[in-house]
Amino acid sequence: MGETEVISATRKWVEDVVVGYNLCPFAKRELVRNRVRFVVSEAETEDELLQALHSELQRLEDEPEIETTLLIHPGVLQDFGPYNEFLDAADGLLAYLDMEGVYQIASFHPDYQFAGTEPDASENYTNRSPFPMLHLLREASLEAAIDSYPDVDGIPQRNIELMNELGSEKMRSILRSCLDESTRKV
Repeated sequence: MGETEVISATRKWVEDVVVGYNLCPFAKRELVRNRVRFVVSEAETEDELLQALHSELQRLEDEPEIETTLLIHPGVLQDFGPYNEFLDAADGLLAYLDMEGVYQIASFHPDYQFAGTEPDASENYTNRSPFPMLHLLREASLEAAIDSYPDVDGIPQRNIELMNELGSEKMRSILRSCLDESTRKV
């Protein structure tokens, strides 16, 4: 699958799942304003992915018109265990660059699994995506959005309840449709 198809599938997932089901009440505004950067990394190793992450963090520093970046990396960390471990290295890079408190990294993966859940638990779909990716967020913008939202603490529980209501089979089908539609468009 090429870069265009990967971005198309990811964008459809953001539109249909993240925004469509309001998993993140702050996402729609930035998507509509075209301030979400979708970028596909060609990384095939964790070191290459760290380099790509460094570059994208620098781009956020240099280009304030980009609100948030989805760094999609289909060529590395396909297995969730190593991906989850890599998040420590990603956070370590933030610390090394003295960017803690400036940026935050959220995690999305096709096989995302919260600690203490079964692999097929519906609630895992709150963080399941068509491809492994790192979501780079500006802390100041996130804090401003949180301050203006009436029940930010209720978001995770609402999302879990919604995923449980929809069920794993439906969510698996929705994710698959994001991938299927992206390959038909090209």
